[in-house]
Amino acid sequence: MDEHQQRIAELYDLVAGIETAMFVTQRDDGSLVSRPMATQKRNPIADLWFVTDIESHKIDELDQHPHVNLSYFSTKTKEWVSVSGTATMSNDRANIRALYRPDWKMWFGALDDVRDGGPDDPRLALILVNAESVIYLKQDKSTPVVLFELIKSRITGDRPDLGTVKFVAL
Repeated sequence: MDEHQQRIAELYDLVAGIETAMFVTQRDDGSLVSRPMATQKRNPIADLWFVTDIESHKIDELDQHPHVNLSYFSTKTKEWVSVSGTATMSNDRANIRALYRPDWKMWFGALDDVRDGGPDDPRLALILVNAESVIYLKQDKSTPVVLFELIKSRITGDRPDLGTVKFVAL
């Protein structure tokens, strides 16, 4: 496993158990847009990848501004991960069919015999994200210690010590 693959494996370990990323794109006027998207199972097609509807506004935004941010947060551990990268869209039907999961159907719904939310639905596309850097807080303390830090902070007014923020260029 090369160094990049090892760092991507570490990234997947960081986001394990956090089903949803806030996927941030940029509009032509410079404003940023966030929307929740489910990170899909690790696959060599991209560092991180998502399934989407080709008719959504995010596709237009990605065409003009491919730089994205993915934010993950665990309310349980207070850990967070911020991934900066470049996104591309893929309509590769073979990949879509190979990666298809039945739960995708609930997000697309059946409109007619062709647009049925299945693996051959022409609305389905993949967003492939090439991760360029990661900033994160990985908890190195037990849950009781984190809770103690939070309670202590409320009482003293001091900032809680929840861990060290780290940066990794990929």
